Amino acid sequence: MERKFLMIPVSFTDYENSRIVVLPVPYEKTSSWMKGSKRGPAAIIGASRYLELYDIETNSEVYKEGIYTHRPLRCGRGERMVKTVKSAVLDLLEDGKFVVVLGGEHTVSAGVVAAFAERFTDIGVLHLDAHTDLRDTYRGDRYSHACAMARVREYVETVVSVGIRSMDSGELGRLEKGRVFFAGDINGSADWMERVVAELPERVYVSLDLDVFDPGVLPSVGTPEPGGLDWYAVTKLLKTVTEKREIVGADIVELCPARPRLKSRASDFLAAKLVYTLLSYKFSQKKNERGS
Repeated sequence: MERKFLMIPVSFTDYENSRIVVLPVPYEKTSSWMKGSKRGPAAIIGASRYLELYDIETNSEVYKEGIYTHRPLRCGRGERMVKTVKSAVLDLLEDGKFVVVLGGEHTVSAGVVAAFAERFTDIGVLHLDAHTDLRDTYRGDRYSHACAMARVREYVETVVSVGIRSMDSGELGRLEKGRVFFAGDINGSADWMERVVAELPERVYVSLDLDVFDPGVLPSVGTPEPGGLDWYAVTKLLKTVTEKREIVGADIVELCPARPRLKSRASDFLAAKLVYTLLSYKFSQKKNERGS
C-alpha cells in the first residue's frame, strides 16, 4: 500500500476534498558529495506518520483541511525533469491546491517555480539554504543542484536567500544587494526577519534546503555546513512571512536519510514536522478569519 503523508483518517486524504497536496519528487542526478536525497521524500512521509496532529502554537489541526499525497513523480534528467515537474505542478495549481513538493535534490525547485511563476503574477522566492546555488553551470551541468537558484532566477525576479554560509567566489557577481542574508550576519541581529520580509513581494514561494539548519540540529543532508540556523529561527521566519505576505507554495529538499535508517531518524522527523508546521501557519484558524 502506498504511504501517505501523516497517519490521518482516510476521509481527509482524498484528492477532491483536500486543499493541500504533498508531491514527492525523488530526483537525484547531480549530488556532489553524500548521496541519498532520492530517499528523502519517502523518509519524510514515513516519519510524518508519527507526528502529533494538534499544533500547539497555532491551536489548530491543519490535517482537517485535507492532505492528499500524490504518487512519487518520476522524471528524466535536467531540462526534461524541469518540464515534467512544471507540468505536474501546474495541473495541481489549476485545481486550486496548495502544493508542497518534497525533494530530492534542490534542482527540482526550478520546475516547481516555473509552474508557480506561470500561475501567479508578482511572485518572489524565499530561499533558505546554506549555499547560494548561483553557479550558471557546475561540472558542465546547468541543472546541477549547485545551479538551482540560477535556474529559478530565470522564472522570477525576486529571490531572497537566508542562512547562506558557503559559496564560490564566482558567484559574488551574481549576488543581489540586500537580498542575501548570511548566517553570520543574522546571528545577533534583532531586525533581520523584518528586513527579509521587506524584500519580498506580496506572493511568496518558499524553497527550503534542509542544510539551512545547523548540522547539530539536522545532520542528514548532502552538504552539511557549520553555523546554521536552529529550529526556532527557521520557524519564526516562516511564521513572520506567513503573517506579512501570502505564501502560495513550498518545497522542502535535500534530506539524505541516515543508513541504516533505524540508526537515527531525528532528521527525517524534523523535516516532516517542518512541513506540518508551515501548513499550520498557512491554514490556522487565525489566518482563515483574516480571509487568507
